[in-house]
Amino acid sequence: MRITVLTLFPEMYRDFVSTSIIGRAIERGLVTVDFVQIRDFAHDHYRHVDDKPFGGGLGQVMKCQPVLDALNSVKSENSYSMMMSPAGNVYNQSKARQLSQKDHLILLCGHYEGFDARINKHVDELVSIGDYILTGGEMASMVIMDSVIRLLNGVIREGSTDDESHENGLLEYPQYTQPADYQGDKVPDILLSGHHAKIQEWRTQQSLLLTKTVRPDLFEKHQFTEYEEKVWKKLCDQESE
Repeated sequence: MRITVLTLFPEMYRDFVSTSIIGRAIERGLVTVDFVQIRDFAHDHYRHVDDKPFGGGLGQVMKCQPVLDALNSVKSENSYSMMMSPAGNVYNQSKARQLSQKDHLILLCGHYEGFDARINKHVDELVSIGDYILTGGEMASMVIMDSVIRLLNGVIREGSTDDESHENGLLEYPQYTQPADYQGDKVPDILLSGHHAKIQEWRTQQSLLLTKTVRPDLFEKHQFTEYEEKVWKKLCDQESE
């Protein structure tokens, strides 16, 4: 996969692309990440990329010409372009899975008061990572890059990403490690039993309970599997006794 980031601040990514799992994925050639400085496409002497908004108001708006020239310099038939925008589709794990199948992902990062609205029609999708405002799209693009790169073949051990929060519409069950008893706070006995079927049942119960408690919105729209229905019914029956 190739990921191209269009930004005014490529220096913000220096540590991101050289650290931990992302850095190793790039070193191993599992993903290529490159950056395009939007300001390089400004035509005037001062390399202006923004101007005052029509109709008045505070702040500056990023102009069509430098942004679209930068975008067109990297677009191809195989590329999929996304603008970081609070007006975009809310990002989730399902979208991360979809994007991990793309050959070339282009992430367009705005700053100031955002982009001239005429730019929107030139990208494939607007995306938001949540209902809040950042100073620019760079941090949002890093979230998307991280979530996508870790799903690429060979980046993380096979199977490690299959049973995580949001992969099946539920939050993941609680995880524990050594020691089994930390200052009197003990790991649930079932996890030490070695009984795999019972452990799986416990984990499914905990996943359902956690989702219902913390994210009832996810729980209400979750499509239960036959096994989950059986486990949930059993849990409800036990609580009603």
